[in-house]
Amino acid sequence: MAGIEKNGTSPAWPPADPQGEPFLQTRFAAPTLPVTFLPRNRLIRHLDQAMGTSLTMVNGAAGAGKTLLVAQWVAGRDEPVAWLTTDAADPGPGMLWAYLLQALRLSGIELPAHIGCPTEAGRVDHGLLVRLASCLSTRDRPVIVVLDEFDRVTDPEFARHLEFVLHHAGRGMRLVLVTRTEPLLPLHRYRAAGDLTEIRGAELAFTPDEASALLETHGLSLPAEAVRSLLRRTGGWAAGLRLSALAAGESPAPERYVKEFEADRTTVADFLLAEVLERQSPEKQDLLLKVSVLERFRPPLVDALTGRADAEAILRELHRENAFVEHLGHAWYRLHPLFAEILRAHLRLRSPGCEPELHRRAAHWLRRGGPLEETLAHGAAAGDWEFTAGALVDDLAIGQLFTGLRSADLTELFSRMGPEAAGPAPELVRAARDLTRSDVERGLTHVRRAEEGLRGDGPDGAAARLSCALLEALAARLAGAPGRADAAAEAARSVREEIPAHLLDKHPELTALLLAHVGSTRLWAGRFDDAQAALSQVATTAGGPSTALPLQDALGGLALIDYLNGRLARAERKALTAVSAAERCSEEPTAGSGVGRLVLAGVAVERNELDRAQRLLDAPAGAPHGTRDPVARAARALVTARLLLARGEPRTALRAVEPAITTDVASPWADGCTALVASAAHLAEGRPEAAARLLGAVPEDEPACAVEVARARLAIGECVAVEDLLAALPPRGRAGPGPALTVRALLVRAQAAHLAEDHGAARRLVAQALQEARRERVRRPFFEAGPWLRPLLGSAPLRGLAEGWLAPRPATPGAPARPEEEGPPPVLEELSGRELDVLRRLAQMMSTEDIAADLQVSANTVKTHLKSVYRKLAVNRRNDAVRRAREHRLL
Repeated sequence: MAGIEKNGTSPAWPPADPQGEPFLQTRFAAPTLPVTFLPRNRLIRHLDQAMGTSLTMVNGAAGAGKTLLVAQWVAGRDEPVAWLTTDAADPGPGMLWAYLLQALRLSGIELPAHIGCPTEAGRVDHGLLVRLASCLSTRDRPVIVVLDEFDRVTDPEFARHLEFVLHHAGRGMRLVLVTRTEPLLPLHRYRAAGDLTEIRGAELAFTPDEASALLETHGLSLPAEAVRSLLRRTGGWAAGLRLSALAAGESPAPERYVKEFEADRTTVADFLLAEVLERQSPEKQDLLLKVSVLERFRPPLVDALTGRADAEAILRELHRENAFVEHLGHAWYRLHPLFAEILRAHLRLRSPGCEPELHRRAAHWLRRGGPLEETLAHGAAAGDWEFTAGALVDDLAIGQLFTGLRSADLTELFSRMGPEAAGPAPELVRAARDLTRSDVERGLTHVRRAEEGLRGDGPDGAAARLSCALLEALAARLAGAPGRADAAAEAARSVREEIPAHLLDKHPELTALLLAHVGSTRLWAGRFDDAQAALSQVATTAGGPSTALPLQDALGGLALIDYLNGRLARAERKALTAVSAAERCSEEPTAGSGVGRLVLAGVAVERNELDRAQRLLDAPAGAPHGTRDPVARAARALVTARLLLARGEPRTALRAVEPAITTDVASPWADGCTALVASAAHLAEGRPEAAARLLGAVPEDEPACAVEVARARLAIGECVAVEDLLAALPPRGRAGPGPALTVRALLVRAQAAHLAEDHGAARRLVAQALQEARRERVRRPFFEAGPWLRPLLGSAPLRGLAEGWLAPRPATPGAPARPEEEGPPPVLEELSGRELDVLRRLAQMMSTEDIAADLQVSANTVKTHLKSVYRKLAVNRRNDAVRRAREHRLL
């Protein structure tokens, strides 16, 4: 009877399939491994788990290396292996089961004749399945059944039959499916029971070490970076790596080929177009080609590109088919990078000129709620710069051009914007680009054009007006124009009310940047309280990566204010926070970290840690606009000059403060500190009259300036006004001068008392200075005070106050003195290199004229150096200077 399987007792089996055709023997053979095949032990070990589960699935895209992997694995197994490559041409389950039974027989499995075999291609008797499952279940050793290219099986009836046999065969059968798609079997049941071994595309992808080893099998030994570049383009795809290796091996420059090959002109392209694209329906091909312009996509976006409404179902099916469409989660998909590259090239051939329109559609769809980064990328690719700049400005994201997170990417993207792009938004982007290069004049020109275009705009232009305020504040900072900065801050306050709160919350960097620029400009103007108010707001509210740079900037400014007010410990804490935050966030220096390092250098000078100060000054200067920022430039000049004075190089110090900083408004503290440094340099060079002339330009109402003016006037003999100057200082506290200024003021008053021969008052004031200085290790004022201080420091109880931090501790009684504790206390003020040169020649009994000739300087210069040496060594004659220098081991 037709359709009834043969079940006679004869051991002979039909030599042909149910249609009477001979079996195709190639379908029963596992492929031979090529010479260049790379064994991957990690995957083999995973496949070994298949012997503990009924079902194993190796699921990956075309060319992922699935079949060769399983072929290598079964070649190393002792169990019998029935290999069958399925064929889409099989007309039904009867044909498939006939081939599967034949595969079992060829593997060496003795199947009883009563099992029978299908006689019709389109059906199979259930009894045959029962008998086969029963026979397999009695086996001591399982048979491994490999069904390769199982994605070609689309008959759900065969899948149900296969699952029935697998279930009832028990431990006598291990089924391995090699497939591009999810098989029709109920995988969830096997997963729940822990009876499924899975190897998918991500695991099949080559690792960097495996890729290097594969290239070496092709005779290619490439640097690690070239291998990583190839991995990025291929996504670790086995066929892509092998085909690229073959082509690179034929190239005269393999390393360059691997990095730069044109994917659309390779055998990789031929493979993907034939094996993936051309196997799809016209609708799917059209969708794949159009989405190739996207880095990632979701169904509504794809519908916008294709003009269809069925993208969700198509994408789901393409992903299930492993058609190089990856599911990223949350309804987002992407194409395999190399496949996307090839599809884009194919799109240009098939539909020339359509890419800009696809990018334009994508940009407009994404602007309604997609990621800004992708909106801008597609707008730029479409060449629609008015739209692209408008998207950046309307999103309130123009601050990202300055924050470092995406500034380089945005700068590069908008560098392609030509002069034909018109309107407020493109002008604002141009202004931002110019201001990042510190080109204030050009930047302001573009800001003015944007403001002209925004006149009369209502709430729709609020984001652009707030962006104008940010750029105005930055330009004011770079130009040293506090009035313009205050106007920008006021404009920002008035327009913020028109902007949705969610936008302000989304981009906190804009407000933080604006406040940092306004605060820095007020600092330049000497309005320290106003500057602290703005900068402290940034420091207390900023948080997260987007505000990291303005936070560092604000901390640097706050640290500088504390340093100028003599609060060294507070300045150091804030500066260290700014520098460490910059080091955590980026390898690149920033403006805030640059000012922070300058403050740390200034603190180091005050503590007489001169080498550390020099190292900090030699560090990178900071972000590009930091090189034009007048606050940072003035701080660098000031700290550098103070360090040079401490090293005994007054002329070099004068040159350090000479370059003028051109700004709209002069800075009182910068001008005052510059005049004081120059005055001190003239005093050190023996020119008291020149020093006195400079003091007239110093604003005596600033605490830092008043103390230095008093010290300078005392040095040139004007003792009368010293007490009056210092009496006007505010008391110590939150608003008053910090320890560094207080110590200097006390020492100036002590010197005045000493000159008035009020020795009790002098000792009392020096004791107060030591107690004040000890807490923050303020040493420099004592080194600068002059020889009058040495006898006082050597007297009790002042000696005890100086021991351990300003002077060495005495040796323990009975213990041998250490070399550094022998002899007199060290010189309080270091000798400069030139002063040591003069001192060494003094020790050789050379005359003033001989020293001048030997050093190639004038005799007057030598005399000036001699006066300085005598003062620092507290002597009045040559012989005493040489003796004291030897006592201090300077010779």
